[in-house]
Amino acid sequence: MKPGAEQVRTDVVIVGAGGGGAVLGLALAQKGIRTLVLEQAAGPPGGLRGEILQPNGQQVLDRLGLLGALPSEAVKPVRLFHFYRAGGPREGARPRGEKPVLAGAGWVGASTPGAGGCEGGRERLCTVDYGMLPPPYNRAIVTLPNVAHHAILHTLESRVPGGLRYGATFTRLLREGTQVVGVEAKWEGSPLTVSAKLVVGADGALSKVREALAIPFKLHLYNEGYLIAILDRPAEMEEARYFVGRQTILGTFPAAAGKAYLFYMIPAGSMAQIKADGLEVLRGRWLNIDPSLEKTVQSLVDWEQTAYMPTGRVRASRWVADGAVLIGDAAHAMNPHASQGRMQAMMDAMTLAELIPACMERGDWSASALAAYERSRRPQVDMLQKMADEQVLFWNTGNPLLALLRDRVFRTLDRNKRLGYRVLAVTAGLSTQAPFGLLDRLMAAGFLPDPQADHLPTEAVVPGR
Repeated sequence: MKPGAEQVRTDVVIVGAGGGGAVLGLALAQKGIRTLVLEQAAGPPGGLRGEILQPNGQQVLDRLGLLGALPSEAVKPVRLFHFYRAGGPREGARPRGEKPVLAGAGWVGASTPGAGGCEGGRERLCTVDYGMLPPPYNRAIVTLPNVAHHAILHTLESRVPGGLRYGATFTRLLREGTQVVGVEAKWEGSPLTVSAKLVVGADGALSKVREALAIPFKLHLYNEGYLIAILDRPAEMEEARYFVGRQTILGTFPAAAGKAYLFYMIPAGSMAQIKADGLEVLRGRWLNIDPSLEKTVQSLVDWEQTAYMPTGRVRASRWVADGAVLIGDAAHAMNPHASQGRMQAMMDAMTLAELIPACMERGDWSASALAAYERSRRPQVDMLQKMADEQVLFWNTGNPLLALLRDRVFRTLDRNKRLGYRVLAVTAGLSTQAPFGLLDRLMAAGFLPDPQADHLPTEAVVPGR
């Protein structure tokens, strides 16, 4: 320990107060376990990010006593997610003024025609209905930026005053032999030494804790990122929509307070060029994909209404060491196509929170004692990462054959209740099994009939019955 450093003793020290670290800190505080959370940012997160709470994330917040406490004016339940085919050779790439490939306007209601039909000139491929999930977690919840995260942080600070330190930068691990026994950090410019039974690395895809543990990992940066915007929405926009085409994805989520999130796939590193092209060009690209966005895109008047989200995948070879654990993106960042990145960090936190009391009782913080956490969590994470990469291959493609297969699968999912529900359950975080086996893939692509297409599990709800 360095002379003059503030010295703190605790049971668990968490490096990072993101989605996983904040949840773990609060879950442990509710169990009466001494915990200190170190966050390098100067305060709670700000800025723009589109946030969807999937059903498994809602369950976590419910267990923490926070789901019902989220401000009603900041959350928007969404039942239906519609997927459409975006036509044209390079959708979204045409300059303003060229004739749009798609025509028409209006928002789709809860009753939709069969896949392959056209609505106002747009071909609907598939509709995903969260109402088929067992209640009460049978909606996706779209929140205004950082609403759920702020609620978790506020509750943590209220429950454990001083248990969350902003402006704290991790510098190194403390060890006794092979055992990790704490961390050294800088807090508001002064040295801080924290002795702990367990160190948790919740510090993101570029984790410094993972680096200090010398855990091998693979980082893959995707060729595409996302431009996100929060704009005004018309009152009739009540459902989410995705347009997918050749190297094109444009999605809209209705949010609370008369707002909507737009997310638009762009080449990685291209944000500077998009800004140089100007807002009018961007608005035109969006309208060429979905002309019904006219009112919404006109509310884009400043780049401050937008943000850029890069995409990457992390696969750490192991998540535990003697006296240390990785959670969330530090262990397993994934492509946002899985719709589960933040949710999986929250699930990590809750699983680890259930294991820690047993480790304390036995006084065993070895990697072998902590491995139960990784064994429990890794199968679902590995499945989701693989599924997301398959979606990147087909959804982001510019290859017309892959796009054709993608559209065939979407159309099948719209007709095939069994396969559609399995994909929904995985997206919602309620299933740990991959949605498709080998035969399922052939059925989804339309190469084999599915004699069980109308067979749903007993927990599924058929809306309208």
